Amino acid sequence: MAQPLILLLLGLLYVLIFGGLALLRREGLPTRLAIEGVVLSVTVAGLAALTGYPVNPVLFLAVLYLLTARVRLLVDLGNLLARRGNHAAAATAYRWALRLWPDETGRLMVQLNQGVLDIHRGRLDEAIETLRQVLAQSGSGYLGVKQESGCHYNLGVAYQKKGLDSQAVLEFNAVLETWPASEYARYASIALERRKRKT
Repeated sequence: MAQPLILLLLGLLYVLIFGGLALLRREGLPTRLAIEGVVLSVTVAGLAALTGYPVNPVLFLAVLYLLTARVRLLVDLGNLLARRGNHAAAATAYRWALRLWPDETGRLMVQLNQGVLDIHRGRLDEAIETLRQVLAQSGSGYLGVKQESGCHYNLGVAYQKKGLDSQAVLEFNAVLETWPASEYARYASIALERRKRKT
């Protein structure tokens, strides 16, 4: 089989697999990933056919992944930096993720993590506003169930830290309704149990 055809098939297979994974996570259809993946695959396969230059399929897939997953990679980097206490660098990573043309799912993921970072920085009002905006768009189908439950949980934490206990309870209960088997549901249950013991 000719190499340009192999490259084209690899690119299309990549789009199908990663697009399918997004659907399994209950996120919206990753149209940007599909468009970028197909355009890059056709371009590289076309150039390989015209020039006869051999393209390493593994390198091609690595470049395809880096380009199409750029926002998720920056979010992961920001999360790593935030866990290490480097909040300024984490905020920079999230800002860069928003500048690299994220799709709707990617944009909501960045905003969710920005809200969590605001909680860690003690900016509770900004965190609450950001997380409420993310949840307002959760019905669009672009936010996965894991992110939605995480958003409810972190909004509950922000309300709790601000002393708004009734709103915190509502959010912790929303976590249990959204995804009862999640890690966030376990944390929400613990928070609700602690509140019962105090009363």
